[in-house]
Amino acid sequence: MTTKLSAASLVLALGSALSLSALTTTAHAADDMQKCFGVAEAGKNDCAAGAGTSCAGTSKTKDQANAWKLVPAGTCLKTPSSTSPTGFGQEAAFTAKS
Repeated sequence: MTTKLSAASLVLALGSALSLSALTTTAHAADDMQKCFGVAEAGKNDCAAGAGTSCAGTSKTKDQANAWKLVPAGTCLKTPSSTSPTGFGQEAAFTAKS
């Protein structure tokens, strides 16, 4: 009985350690990334900013102005966007150029 309890405790402890490790990695990865609006391919956005999208993978058009994609920090304003008034990604949702 003691052996089974110890094995179960070990499995639980290992699972907890792996979960915490994954959370730390995700948080660190987010520090190196930034949201960039207007640069996602249709259906490839990471999340949304308003009407027409609800979250990941719901953008209807390429470079949708209210859908964002995570990009390496510092690259958003250099990433081409066919809908942005500047021709590049934006750090906030925008009104697409006509």
